[in-house]
Amino acid sequence: MLRKSSIAKIAHGLLSGLALVLAIAAAGYAGAADIYDQAVAHPGRSDHDVRRDAIDHPAQVLRLARIRPGMRVADILAADGYYSELLSDIVGPRGHVILFNNPIYDKWGSPDLAKRLAHDRLPNVEHRTADLAHMGRAPASLDAALLIKVYHDLYWVDSTHEWPQVDPASVLDQLARALKPNGILVLVDHSAKPGTGSSAASELHRIDEDYARRDFESHGFTLVAKGDFLHRSDDARDQITYKGPMVGRTDRFVLIFHKRA
Repeated sequence: MLRKSSIAKIAHGLLSGLALVLAIAAAGYAGAADIYDQAVAHPGRSDHDVRRDAIDHPAQVLRLARIRPGMRVADILAADGYYSELLSDIVGPRGHVILFNNPIYDKWGSPDLAKRLAHDRLPNVEHRTADLAHMGRAPASLDAALLIKVYHDLYWVDSTHEWPQVDPASVLDQLARALKPNGILVLVDHSAKPGTGSSAASELHRIDEDYARRDFESHGFTLVAKGDFLHRSDDARDQITYKGPMVGRTDRFVLIFHKRA
């Protein structure tokens, strides 16, 4: 018969072993959660990108969206590819990133885009250029798509005619078809005043958050998460976003949708 002291030692050993297993599991979970911070801290990122991190908080955006290794992700109107490089690190060698621009966004992203992709430094990133009316994505070919501060441009009517006329419904329908069931759509944009719909897109390059939510929901998406970490109460939402005093100081909304199965 075992003595009480022996039983106590065995119990202590079992509990210690269980604690070790739990600690290892917790460490593994923490490591997985930290892939976003690790991508931001990855050596070789440009000084320009690092300065932008403090404004855009990309680790929080991608963590909220739950972008994971192995995913196939499209960065829509990616310009110079700031987010595409972070995605490259997160999805890893088994994943794939499509850096998608139309011709004018390629122009705006130059020369930083060329530097980012030079010498095959991001081997899992594919740069594609096409008109938004014909993005060419196969059905159910994407796990996730990002629209980072560009959704309002779908509604931009440019008096100079540099920016082409876009059919927003067509773009959203193409994205819905390209995403797998329950695929992720990440939307970040500059906030317009409530109730203004898309009317501020041309003059201020902003869009109303509630309008955006309804727009995506009407094209087969379900809102699953929101982030307020880019909210700024000191933005009156009445000034243009991409030049002048509001650069880097705008109130922005973060919405995560899933494509309805």
